[in-house]
Amino acid sequence: MVRIAIADRIPRAVAARPRRPGRARVILGFAVLPLLVASCRIEVEPEEDTSLEPTVLAMLERSAAEWNRGDLDAFLADYQDSPATTLVVGEGVYSGLDEIRAYYAPFFARSSERETLRFEAVRVRSLSPLIGIVTARWVFDRSGVTNGSGALTLVMRRTGSGWKITHNHSSSDPLSATD
Repeated sequence: MVRIAIADRIPRAVAARPRRPGRARVILGFAVLPLLVASCRIEVEPEEDTSLEPTVLAMLERSAAEWNRGDLDAFLADYQDSPATTLVVGEGVYSGLDEIRAYYAPFFARSSERETLRFEAVRVRSLSPLIGIVTARWVFDRSGVTNGSGALTLVMRRTGSGWKITHNHSSSDPLSATD
């Protein structure tokens, strides 16, 4: 009832009229807005991170050599030892170094049948000082004949022991009719 009584005492012309800012406030707002926008600074990182690229290229070269030599432990040393580290392949998603090791172990068990691994078309980008992303193609050769290939994406994380793979998503190219 009190609200109604107060509302009844306000003249209708005053109550119905929306309050608009004065002309001076509008002009001041438009004058200050460009200053606020100009004071904002957006830093854009370069597309290619030249400091991370040599590290990743060396890591992939070493990783291929470890695969070709049949050294599973050395091959997995580039992965971050964390339950959150993931490997995504056509067969599924593997989490943690133990599951990733179990996935790769059969490939290393058959050393005489294992293909030679190499990486091509490597691109490295830094997403932040602690995170990088790598795209590349992996290629398997046996006796000079390519018998498997595909694309991969690695998410790299800078840790106390250097850059480590925290996520690997690898896919296989479709097999051709001659495969």
